[in-house]
Amino acid sequence: MTILNSLCRINNLFKPLKLSENVFLVARRSLASRTYDYDLAVIGGGSGGLACAKEAVNLGAKVTVLDYVTPSPQGTKWGLGGTCVNVGCIPKKLMHQAALLGESIHEAVAYGWEVPSLDAIKINWPALTEAVQNHIKSVNWVTRVDLREKKIDYVNGLGEFKDAHTLIATLKNGSKKEITAKNIVIAVGGRPHYPDIPGAVEYCISSDDIFSLGHPPGKTLVVGAGYIGLECAGFLNSLGYPATVLVRSVPLRGFDQQMAQAVTSEMEQKGVVFHNKCVPLSVEKLETGQLKARWQNTETQERGEDVFDTVLMATGRYALTKTLNLEAAGVTCVSNSGKIIAETEQTNVSNIYAVGDVLEGKPELTPVAIHAGRLLARRMFAGATQPMDYDNVATTVFTPLEYGCVGLSEETALARHGADKVEVYHAFYKPTEFFIPQRNIRNCYLKAVALREAPQRILGLHFVGPVAGEVIQGFAAAVKCGITMEQLMNTVGIHPTVAEEFTRLNITKRSGKDPNPASCCS
Repeated sequence: MTILNSLCRINNLFKPLKLSENVFLVARRSLASRTYDYDLAVIGGGSGGLACAKEAVNLGAKVTVLDYVTPSPQGTKWGLGGTCVNVGCIPKKLMHQAALLGESIHEAVAYGWEVPSLDAIKINWPALTEAVQNHIKSVNWVTRVDLREKKIDYVNGLGEFKDAHTLIATLKNGSKKEITAKNIVIAVGGRPHYPDIPGAVEYCISSDDIFSLGHPPGKTLVVGAGYIGLECAGFLNSLGYPATVLVRSVPLRGFDQQMAQAVTSEMEQKGVVFHNKCVPLSVEKLETGQLKARWQNTETQERGEDVFDTVLMATGRYALTKTLNLEAAGVTCVSNSGKIIAETEQTNVSNIYAVGDVLEGKPELTPVAIHAGRLLARRMFAGATQPMDYDNVATTVFTPLEYGCVGLSEETALARHGADKVEVYHAFYKPTEFFIPQRNIRNCYLKAVALREAPQRILGLHFVGPVAGEVIQGFAAAVKCGITMEQLMNTVGIHPTVAEEFTRLNITKRSGKDPNPASCCS
């Protein structure tokens, strides 16, 4: 009996029972997928891949997830959940919080708290890493349980393509498992890049290792000034471990550079050392166990060196596509960096897709991967048509003084629209909680980048200050809805908060007026 005849008979059976059209679609899809083990196979158990897998199961698909973590050069490995849960957003935020709490203890004295001995306050690194890792392991466990309850088959194996519908999973014991699927999603993410210099791979760590490091990091050199490098240098320095940063080009490349300078200025005032326009040359292990790092200034050609307890490489990340054997599946839309070029997440092979950090030119952010994964599943299995919108995605850099933003940087807005068509509103501000401990407010700054023509649609919002992530998240929805400066100025703020400073913006850079506040309540 043909599949078509089977479908017709099933349809006739369903009609008198008055079952919904969706039930028939699920039955029809199951028959159509009979030649495959699964409707969907996801390579990669990170945020984007798991979100896609769960949404697909909710829509009636049969799904499997392949995930395997190759140990870092220093031997660090972790469980299911991807970069964010294990060596990214979650442990980073927890260590950032630990650093903030340490600073708060000192500030508490100014508020009247009696602290026995400020000199005795120090971090217990093993206790911190144990607490962080315990939380991560609990999330790993919950993730495994969630997959089991949703009947998603989890394969702890390194996946690669045999053809466009077949994957080979290499399991931990070296055995092979063959899996077929009608649709395949690549969600393998990326790993830290190590510069090609002597001693980098042998002696240095990366963000893969710092959150579970078995000993206090001590004096640390961070190579790279992207958001990962600055976040690590920031919390390490605040925890009491002196930090030095090598900056190859500019800090936070791709972000608004005025705001980036505010971030690094605050870090410098807290004791972080920056060597600008410098690249690493070598890392040598001394008899003491310490590391001697050498670097060179690319403008003056001057060389420098120092001895550190730890050297952390934060020079970018690469996509984990080389081990996928994409050629066997016919996937050719791969950039020179190894990332997949797919505007709507679909590759040049119609049944193979990609989501998350593995995509070329897309924001490398967990919420982006999650949202894109869910939308993709709906397009594959529910007939949806909504694509992922990668514009106006908010993000925050969790440095000691946080930086949150959404939309265009000032530089990008000027380049795209021209200086005559862009208006920038800006202001310095004084967080109320900074007054009593007399904290530095020099770098508390925000700005709105807008079109000059009324009603002045806002192109970007930027905020450096405490709880920047919490502040910018709410405004991100407004920017997504096309908020204008007129609407922002007519919004009544909540007082006293740092978020209300956006509603008080009224001075433009073009005016040349002083953006410093005269009073907090008028």
